[in-house]
Amino acid sequence: MIIAVDGPTASGKGTIARALAERYRLPHLDTGLLYRAVGRQVFLDGGNPDDPVDALAATSFPEALLADPHLRSEETGGLASRVSIHPTVRQALFERQRTFATRPGGAVLDGRDIGTVIAPEAQVKLFVTASVEARAHRRWREMRERGIPASQAAIAEDLRRRDARDTQRKDAPLRAAPDAWVLDTSTLSRDEAIAAAIGAVEEALGRR
Repeated sequence: MIIAVDGPTASGKGTIARALAERYRLPHLDTGLLYRAVGRQVFLDGGNPDDPVDALAATSFPEALLADPHLRSEETGGLASRVSIHPTVRQALFERQRTFATRPGGAVLDGRDIGTVIAPEAQVKLFVTASVEARAHRRWREMRERGIPASQAAIAEDLRRRDARDTQRKDAPLRAAPDAWVLDTSTLSRDEAIAAAIGAVEEALGRR
């Protein structure tokens, strides 16, 4: 069984995907982490994330980079959004994601184009979304808990820029697959969102 969980930054898709992977005992891949690694590698190389040549070169990042705590930073998230617009970068990472998705027994993947590009044959497709305001507040709260000073207004503006890049890029834009179950987590708690996602999975499996 392949479960595809797509959605914009800070919508809660990662939390939901991890919970589903644990419940159904499936391996989980946060595909956004791959793009964050590319963005981080561009930075380490002193390159330009908006340059497709520099971005493509960074797709050969060492495996150890995936454990770098800097990958979870806001700065790296912005770099990931910028390198992800390059078709050559997406193609370079496609096979890696596709191999994970089609492993025997199935998998859970979260990202922005899992249900539309990476695994369009997924038995379950979720599109997790939330308002910019709700997402900005969550990210601001997370950063505050980690002791990182941040402006909620600045975070909201950054999310809008990322959303624009992700939805307007020509190659694999962020969008819900036609057969995806859309889950708006704007007013849901973590447990409520997970429960709703599990309900959607069970309903999808029941239909099949």
